[in-house]
Parts: sequence; C-alpha cells; structure tokens
Amino acid sequence: MLPRLILIACFAATPLLAETEDADPGGILNPSELTWESMLERAEQGETGMVICSTGYAITKKGEHDAARRLFENCARDGYTGTMTWMSQLDNNGLGGSYDPDAAAEWDRKAAELGDPVGKFNYGLDLMRGHGVARDESLGRKYVDDAARDGLEIAKRLQRADYDLDEVTPDADNWKYAPLF
Repeated sequence: MLPRLILIACFAATPLLAETEDADPGGILNPSELTWESMLERAEQGETGMVICSTGYAITKKGEHDAARRLFENCARDGYTGTMTWMSQLDNNGLGGSYDPDAAAEWDRKAAELGDPVGKFNYGLDLMRGHGVARDESLGRKYVDDAARDGLEIAKRLQRADYDLDEVTPDADNWKYAPLF
C-alpha cells in the first residue's frame, strides 16, 4: 500500500472527471472533493490543511504555477514549511511570477526559523553563496550543520565534502538565469 500522502497526490493529479451516480448505493464515482480544482477552490477561500497543501505539488508538476503559487502562499502563511520550500523554488526559477532570489531566500529563512531541515539547508546554501541574501559563509555553515544534526543526508554530505558547494549543486554558481517559460 502506498503511503497516504502519495495516494492523495495521485488522486489530486487525476483529471477532473464528471461526478457520476454509481448503481451501487455506496456513493459517487470520482467525487469532486478529490480533484486538484476543488483543493484550489478551497485554498482560494483561505482553507489550508495537509491534504490541500500537498496538492500544490501536483499542481506545480502539472505546470499550473500561478495556481500552485496561490495555494502555497496560503499554506505558507499558516506555517506549512514544505510549502515555503516550494515558494522558494518557484521564486528562484521565475515560475508563476518573476525570478526573485531575494524572495526565494526569504522563504528559505522562514522555513529554517520554523525548524524545517530542508529550509535550514537551503538557507545555509543561500548564505554561503550570497544568493538573495548577503553572503555569510560562517552563518551558512551553521544552518547546514543544524540541518545535518536534524538528519538531512544532503547536509551531511556537504559537511563531509568540507562545504564544497559543487558537491551538492555542481556549477550552480555558473548558471545564468533564463526563464523556463
């Protein structure tokens, strides 16, 4: 059996199918509450929750970055750190908005402050590179160390590589921004 979140993401990624009455009195096939469209509607009304917030992943993968951004912003406002990481990714790649490394680093910082290991790691990288935030290699290493203490394997890998950023993001410092779309 797949873990529950994966099942929810699979259901959320399915195309909207018309609700149809089933001959079985057990209910309706393809209930609308399991579609990403219904999750987005609920998010636009200000509702958040683990299921709604996780649906943003499927919406992003579908290429609906504007919609995913709206959903993730609500979830981030309510403290879902995973959605802060996604907001950082959207801002850092100009998806559903402008390329904005400052906003991306701010999302990473917020996730880190709330104790998210991925947020700590990403903010540490931001600081070490000076990407979207003033460069502070020492503070960046502290964030990476915190993420490693939290058990994040990629942070441990960076430590083992003596904080050589090419170990975890090869030649990222040489990338030139070009909008994906």
